[in-house]
Amino acid sequence: MDSHCLKLLNISNPQTIWMNNVLVTGLEGQLASELKDIAFDFPEHNLCFTNRINLDITDHSAVKDFVESNNINAIINCAAYTAVDTAASEPELADAINHLAVANFSKIAKDKNIKLVHISTDYVFDGTQNKPYMENDTPNPQSIYGQTKLDGELAMQKINPANSIIIRTSWLYSKFGNNFVNTLLKLSESRNEISVVSDQIGSPTSAVDLAVTILTILPKIKNKSVEIYHYSNAGLCSWYDFALEVFRIKNIKTLVNAVKSSEFPTLVKRPTYSVLDKSKIKTCFDLEIPSWKASLSFAFESIKI
Repeated sequence: MDSHCLKLLNISNPQTIWMNNVLVTGLEGQLASELKDIAFDFPEHNLCFTNRINLDITDHSAVKDFVESNNINAIINCAAYTAVDTAASEPELADAINHLAVANFSKIAKDKNIKLVHISTDYVFDGTQNKPYMENDTPNPQSIYGQTKLDGELAMQKINPANSIIIRTSWLYSKFGNNFVNTLLKLSESRNEISVVSDQIGSPTSAVDLAVTILTILPKIKNKSVEIYHYSNAGLCSWYDFALEVFRIKNIKTLVNAVKSSEFPTLVKRPTYSVLDKSKIKTCFDLEIPSWKASLSFAFESIKI
């Protein structure tokens, strides 16, 4: 096994055969970091973590060699170019990571008959809808980031490896990396008040909830064609509401001012409404999805954000 694999050894049974040797990409990101954090709660999976240094996911031969040498029978692709604004100035890099690498994984998954779980985003939608987006709603990305993520989805669907799924998620946060919650907490240390947009509506997603869901459903994935699922925490809010709840739970007295998106210009247009309908994943895998407020409280109390 590669040195970057988490070997979950069962000392009482030295002849244990792993149900899944799982390649997890994007170790420097939030989701892969949470997967690593909870790995020992899922001993049926032997997780092999990689980052941009030890595996170039845009290199088909390198990925193929890693899969073969580590006897990989499932891939969880958490790697992504997620810098929404800078993707406009680095479209080739964003495309390589969000699109071409997904095509690589898809070809290898099909050739080797292994499972593939790919993580996508609510940014494949334009945000003009006023009801939760379902998996079969027509994508219409408004940014280079969103377009490259959609191109990755389309490549995966075209290659169509069996027993593979796409999970679209939104507003991801965790104790790891750069995200809205960590940014808020950092700002509160030096400012008496902050402004947060109140006219963008979505659903926060606890990265640990998504990580648990992925490892829970992985053995249950069985489909001939690529399936798309939506996952975020239940309920909806604005970024302003999200900030208020963070400060309420943490008892932070920093004043939060609600502003319109037009008062807070960014290089790239964000979806005004990107709530995801979770009915399909709940029904297919018999899941209970906690509310965003409950998961946020849990994150602070138990995960120690």
